[in-house]
Amino acid sequence: MTNNTEVVVIGGGYAGVMAANRLTRRDDVTVTLINPRPTFVHRIRLHQLVAGSDSAVVDYREVLGERVRLVVDSVDQIDAAGRSVALASGGTVGYDYLVYAVGSGSADPAVPGAAEFAYPIATFEEAERLRPAFDTAPATAAVTVVGAGPTGIETAAELAEAGRAVTLVCGGALGPYLHPRGRRSVARRLAGLGVSVLDGPDTTVTAVTRDAVRLADGRELPSAVTVWTAGFGVPDLAVRSGLSTDALGRLRTDETLTSVDDVRIVAAGDSAAPSGLPLRMSCQAAMPLGARAADTVLSRIAGERPSALNQPFGAQCISLGRRDGIFQFARDDVAVWFNIDGRPGAKLKELVCKVVVKHLAGEAGKPGSYRLHLRSGGTKRRQLLRAGHEGAPATAERAA
Repeated sequence: MTNNTEVVVIGGGYAGVMAANRLTRRDDVTVTLINPRPTFVHRIRLHQLVAGSDSAVVDYREVLGERVRLVVDSVDQIDAAGRSVALASGGTVGYDYLVYAVGSGSADPAVPGAAEFAYPIATFEEAERLRPAFDTAPATAAVTVVGAGPTGIETAAELAEAGRAVTLVCGGALGPYLHPRGRRSVARRLAGLGVSVLDGPDTTVTAVTRDAVRLADGRELPSAVTVWTAGFGVPDLAVRSGLSTDALGRLRTDETLTSVDDVRIVAAGDSAAPSGLPLRMSCQAAMPLGARAADTVLSRIAGERPSALNQPFGAQCISLGRRDGIFQFARDDVAVWFNIDGRPGAKLKELVCKVVVKHLAGEAGKPGSYRLHLRSGGTKRRQLLRAGHEGAPATAERAA
């Protein structure tokens, strides 16, 4: 009779849910998912939560397999030697294998006043804290969104479409990932919504007060509500647990996503730093990494050698309110000239949001059905690894 294998997944986001569902492919594997929230946060809709057009949550019953045990709690520490995790509520949960998928959140802003007066929206709780500020602010009150990546652009557009007077402070280029052609398209749509876009090197924010934002060029912008979308950080659980991390705190792994410290610990999603060359923090990376992490664990249980990750990036999609958007095509995670914008771009972005949930639900109903992580791609990454990128490839092939 085969012994049962206990696998604990820390984090119930895109990567963690995908990994947990996929791990149930084997009947002799028991999966426990530990997450601080009782519902799944559809993070790529958080800008809609802020503007009031979506709740940004999904019931776990819709995306989590029946054989996955959900524990609503936080993990305080990982005891790698004892193969257990300590819960914030007290007690421990043991494991044979651990999937580290704690995700990412807002980075602590170093700008004076930002932590006190600006509202980050990288997590569900942060986005919910922002809602009352808009409920009490007059409709004509000046709103400043800091950061011009996808989150900043989407938030600015959503709020402007809802009738808010929005200034988007880029601190550099508008949508730095975008091809110049796509950037011009986004700029036109933001202008059409009435968003004032301030870009260029002199638009770095140097201070935030209760009612203003100060820029590097000396300008001071009135701001009744300041939304901070610049930068992401990761939880310090791995650091606190004595595991090897990169400078940001992501768990250092090899190309199979196995910790360089412990063959029983595998990472996935934004909190993983494979070979010192972490992937772009995104939903597009998180789900394939979750599937790859599960496959690594299942291979080790079967006594097989795990495969290396193979991560293609084909596009970046950004909503520009409910009626417009852009689907920016890319090759090897570099934007190309071709994009789909306007109403078709909005429909494609909405389709992506729905397909994400569909993929998770599909893996819950039929573990092993998700296969996007097996597609060919990642040529540039392999070239960097072969060229001897610093810290790569790290090895995790040590005794269990």
